[in-house]
Parts: sequence; C-alpha cells; structure tokens
Amino acid sequence: MSNQILQALEKEIEKYIDGGICVAFSGGVDSSLLLKVACGLAQQKQQKVYAVFFDTFLHAKGDVSQAQLVAEECGAVFSVMPVNELENPLLQNNPRDRCYQCKKYLFTKLLAFAKQQHCSYVLDGTNEDDLHVYRPGLKALEELHIISPFAKLHITKKQVRILAKELGLSVASRPSNSCLATRLAYGMALEPALLSKIEQGELFLEQLGFQQIRLRVHGDILRIEISPEQMPLFAEKITQLRDYFQNFGFKHITVDLFGFRSGTMDL
Repeated sequence: MSNQILQALEKEIEKYIDGGICVAFSGGVDSSLLLKVACGLAQQKQQKVYAVFFDTFLHAKGDVSQAQLVAEECGAVFSVMPVNELENPLLQNNPRDRCYQCKKYLFTKLLAFAKQQHCSYVLDGTNEDDLHVYRPGLKALEELHIISPFAKLHITKKQVRILAKELGLSVASRPSNSCLATRLAYGMALEPALLSKIEQGELFLEQLGFQQIRLRVHGDILRIEISPEQMPLFAEKITQLRDYFQNFGFKHITVDLFGFRSGTMDL
C-alpha cells in the first residue's frame, strides 16, 4: 500500500517539476515528506526545489534550526522569510477567520518569492485529515491556487507518517504543531508578552519530557493539555510545574482531563 501511495505522489508532483517548485516548509512531517519527494524528482532533472520557512510572529522560534536541517537532508534550497502577521490589522484581535486571513497574507508573500525564483508552482503539505476539521485557511490556499498533493490524493496524516518513516526522514515521529494564536480564544488580543509566555511554557514542558502539549488561555485560566498517557509524569512533576507556572500571572492553572486535543478552541 505504501509503495502505491508513494508512486501516486511522485506522479502528481512530477507534473510541476519542470515549471519550478517552491514548498511552504515548516519542518514538520507533512511538508518534510512533500519536500523529500519533490527534491528526489527534481534532482533527476537537475532542477532546484525551494523550501521556504516562514519566520513568523505566531510560530515557535526554535523551529527554524530543525527546518534547515531537514531541508538540507532533502537537498532543497532553504530560505527563511521573516513575516510579522500582526502588521495585518485583520489579525490583531484573533478573529474567527484568523487562519484564512493569515494564510492569505503569508502565501501572497510566498507567491511573490516564487515568482522571483522563476517557480511556477507553490506546494503545501495540507493532508486529507485537514479537509475534515475547521480549517478556514484552506479557502485562502484555493483562492491563491496553492497545490496540496496530499489532499488532492486523499493521503491521510497516518499515511504521511508511515511514508516519512519508510523514507528515513528524521521528523517522521515529530508531534504536530500549530500557530500560537490557536492557544487563545477568538476575539482575544494577540499580545506579544502573552504569546511569549505560552511559547516558553510549552518549551519548559517539552524539556520535562512531555511530547504533545498545548497551553490554552481562557481569561484568567491557563489550561494545560498533554497526552493522557503522560498524566503520571504530570503527577510526578506537579511541584516543579506549580512552581514554574504560578509566575505566569493566571488566577487558575488547570490540567485538561481529556488530554491533548487538536482544535479545542474551535469547539
């Protein structure tokens, strides 16, 4: 089954090689697999593939070094595009269509970059699972004619991970991540100081051994989401966690008994 999926993916991506490919590259498993396959095909034709990493205000800063390593591993031309999404006034108060406004803003800039590099096509790692949850950003990708091979071929996140592992990608088991704005309720101001606290808090939890983490903010309540199987580790580290998070300035700090769930701010 994996071979059939890989062959279908190669056949799809091969359509765009001669026109030049630019990949929206986060360093996560989806965009890394996309980049790996595109680079393999491009190298056969002595073509370049550009991997562009958005260095944004709303994403964890530590991701860029990991992304560069994976891009070099794949053989891509790696570029970093600094972007401050909050320069766009439509995003400053975390509107419900934030993902649409953000994708439109970022990918418009990426299309301009691709044009400068004489690339006719911009690809991204949207997969089949993304089509069945609240993802208003998909509308922006459609409007801008961004190509999403995984979604087009109905390739799921699980299948992406299996292929990534089979192809030896170092990020095959990397947990999914999302922009920091998903930690706040819609309509809440995206304040730099608060977003920085969230980023540092999640990094602290990672350093303690937690693998799938979200810190969600509900007014004066900080809600911690971790994988259910890591609840015993949470109990073991409770004193250390309490000492750390009590300085964040929240009235209440809670742990979600349902554990990590993607998109809980959309419920």
